[in-house]
Amino acid sequence: MSEKRLDIIRFEVGVPIKEAMRYNPITIGIEATVAKAAEKMCRNEVGSCIVLQNNLPKGIVTEVDINCKFVAMDKKPSEVRVSEIMSTPLITIDVDKTVGDATHMMVNNKVRRLPVVEGDRVVGLVTVRDILSISNEMNEIMSELIKVNNNYEKSVDDDSSTGMCDSCGSMSDDLELYDGRMLCSRCRRGDDTD
Repeated sequence: MSEKRLDIIRFEVGVPIKEAMRYNPITIGIEATVAKAAEKMCRNEVGSCIVLQNNLPKGIVTEVDINCKFVAMDKKPSEVRVSEIMSTPLITIDVDKTVGDATHMMVNNKVRRLPVVEGDRVVGLVTVRDILSISNEMNEIMSELIKVNNNYEKSVDDDSSTGMCDSCGSMSDDLELYDGRMLCSRCRRGDDTD
């Protein structure tokens, strides 16, 4: 793997979890029914509720919990408590950690969601989708920065270089930086004829 690629990876995983997490995650009391949890998840368009007991996080109930532990057993949603189907113990991550820390925790614990805590209080939630989203954005930004850097290095290292002309797309061994683009001699002259 190239040194530049390693720098990109280090940059991404060093992003504070605060930058990727969703604030104010959906919570539900431990005595609530599965029907109430499902209704709350649908209304808020989320795939999970953090289960609280005396305002402290005790577990999480997800779409998978509802499907596999409840629907598959043909139970009545208004008669079953979330405490009976929630995933526990709750795997959490501290608000001061990084995206890299969250990724490692998700992989090691085989979970797709991590409640973010500050002390005993839940302050956010980070999901695999959140991390993938920030990773894609960071990759796009880094790709653009690499292009800018490569063009700058080409213009500084020598007066001309070899490659594809940014205007006509032809290969040339006489490219030069002109108005922020690498152009062949023909395009620099404005000559459209062969």
